[in-house]
Amino acid sequence: MDAAVVLALFDARMRADPPPKPGLERTWFDGVLRTTGTYDFIDWWDFPAERAEAIVGREAAFFRLRPAELEWKVYSHDRPPGLEAALAAAAFEPQEPETLLVLDIEAAAIAPQPTHGVEIRHVRDAPGVADYAAASGRAFGRDETERAERFAARLGDGEQSLYVAYEDGEPIAAGHLEFNGDRPFAGLWGGGVVPERRGRGAYRALVAARAAEARRRGVRYLTVDARETSRPILERLGFQPLATVRGWTLG
Repeated sequence: MDAAVVLALFDARMRADPPPKPGLERTWFDGVLRTTGTYDFIDWWDFPAERAEAIVGREAAFFRLRPAELEWKVYSHDRPPGLEAALAAAAFEPQEPETLLVLDIEAAAIAPQPTHGVEIRHVRDAPGVADYAAASGRAFGRDETERAERFAARLGDGEQSLYVAYEDGEPIAAGHLEFNGDRPFAGLWGGGVVPERRGRGAYRALVAARAAEARRRGVRYLTVDARETSRPILERLGFQPLATVRGWTLG
């Protein structure tokens, strides 16, 4: 796989021209592509370095008037230089860096492995969403109520697939697969295991189940923004790094 070619394709098809999503509106405004709606997000822009401070300040002022938190996502190859300094000056808070990883599904299928009594289920109803929220909330130590409501509203829309791992009937891990219409990329999200049940193969099994569905549906590439805790596991499964990425948040 030519990482530079795939990264350029990802930028063109997923960032500069993102697929439509329920509850989101995309608006191009003076050098910035704004995503607003169920969450607020900036993932693409085009302005020179000399305008970075003014434009970042303008976007901060605009989004402070909105109720949702804004994330501005910066990749290691992004321009202009000085953008992250401008974000810091405008009171954006940097998050821990992650690695954008990609798997070429045509070249590297992930074979399921024994999971020591762990069962993977595809979520198809409201009780399954509740189990997803319970497992994910315990895995990441956060309230998943709002996210669960969004997931429940999209059951059956064809673009979202939720998976839960169970052990002895208890939800112990959860992961989300997001399709993107006719784009060649699908994204892995979530992938959390409750602390006391780690090391039983649940994380890998969730990745394998989602990769298998993506392959059946003709997706070419799987992407994931990986934390350092999951990056080595994913690389052993065949994922390759494309870029580092850091989210900057404005509350």
